[in-house]
Amino acid sequence: MNFIPTVGNAVGPIVVVFVLAAIVALVLTPLVRNVVIRYEIVDRPEARRVNTIPVPRGGGLAVCAAFLLVTGLFLLANQSANFVPIPAGLSEPNVVALLLGGAIAAALGAIDDLFDLRARYQLLGQVALACGAVVLGISIEYIANPLAPGSVIQFPVPVAAGLTIFWIVGMINSINWIDGLDGLSTGVAFIAAVTLGLISLTTDVRQPLIAVLCFALAGALLGFLRWNFNPASIFTGTSGVQFVGYTLAVLAILGTAKVAVALLVLGVPIIDTFWIIVRRVSQGRSPFSPDRTHIHHRLLDLGLSHRQTVLAIYGICLALAVLSLLLSGVTQLYAFLGIFVAFGLILFLPTRGDFDRPDELEAEAYENGAHADTTGD
Repeated sequence: MNFIPTVGNAVGPIVVVFVLAAIVALVLTPLVRNVVIRYEIVDRPEARRVNTIPVPRGGGLAVCAAFLLVTGLFLLANQSANFVPIPAGLSEPNVVALLLGGAIAAALGAIDDLFDLRARYQLLGQVALACGAVVLGISIEYIANPLAPGSVIQFPVPVAAGLTIFWIVGMINSINWIDGLDGLSTGVAFIAAVTLGLISLTTDVRQPLIAVLCFALAGALLGFLRWNFNPASIFTGTSGVQFVGYTLAVLAILGTAKVAVALLVLGVPIIDTFWIIVRRVSQGRSPFSPDRTHIHHRLLDLGLSHRQTVLAIYGICLALAVLSLLLSGVTQLYAFLGIFVAFGLILFLPTRGDFDRPDELEAEAYENGAHADTTGD
C-alpha cells in the first residue's frame, strides 16, 4: 500500500473534519436522547433481544446531522480554498446523492423508529432511495476481474444500475442486521469508514476528497459511540442504520469504485446477512422474519459476554480492514470468498441453544436506562 505524494495536504482537512464531526455528534446525541424519550421512541425488551429494559432509539439522527453539517461546510469551503482536489469522476449530482440521499435515508428510518413499519415498507423505501441515487449518477460500472488480474469487468448500464441498487439496499440491511448489541454496528461502521478513507489516499485510488468525507463519517460515528457503547444510553435506531448503510454504500462507489474493499472490511455484516437469509428461506420462513441466529447471537450462546462479543467482532473487522489495505482488488475478492465460506460453516454449526443472559446484560448493570442495540432484527 503506497500513499499519494500529496497525502500531507489532506491530513489537515481530515483531522479537522474528524474532530469537528466527533464533537458535534458527542454534543447532539444527549439532545436527541431527550427528544426521543419525550415522545417515547424506545426499544422495548422482547424474546429475541438482549435488552432487559426500554432504551431510547433514534440516536443515528445525531450521526447524520454531524456528518451532513461538517461535510456540507467543508465542501463549501473547499470550493474557494481548494484544500483538496475534487476527483474527476465526482460530479455535483453525486454529492447531492450522498448528502440528500443520506438525509432521506435517516428520515425514512426515523419514520420507522416512530411507527414501527413492516419490513416490506422499509424495503420499498430503501429501493426507492437506491433508485434515486442511480438517477443522480451513483453506479457500479465495473469490478476487478478475478480471472484476469489487472483487468476489469465492465457492466452494461442496466446491469450496473441493478447491481448498484442491490448494493445499496444490501448494505443498509447488512448494517441493520448486525445492529444487535451495544455499539456493534457503530463500531463496525467506524472501522469501515476509516478503511475506506485510508484506501482513498493510496496511489491506486487517489481520492483525497473522498478520504475527507469518509473521515467525517468516522468522526460522527466515534462521537456517537461514546453514548452507544456498552452500557448504551441510546441506540442507533433505524434512522441510524439506514443513514450509515446508505452513506457507506455510496462512499464505496464514488469516484473510483472501492466495492471490493467495502466487501472485505464489512465482510462480517454482509456475510452474516447472506447466510441468515439462506437459513430462513431454507426453513420456509420469510427472509425478514426475526430470530436469534446472527453471528453475535452465536458468540453470546458460546459463552462470550456482551462486551467480549462486540470486541471480538471489532477484532475480526480490524483484521479484515488490514487485509483490504494490503491486498489488491483481485485478492480482496478471493479473501472475501474464503471468509464467506468460513462464516457459512460457523453460522450453520449448532450451538448450545438456549440463550442465557450474562449478568452484565441485566438492567442493574446499566446507567440511565441503557442496554443493547437491535433496531430491525
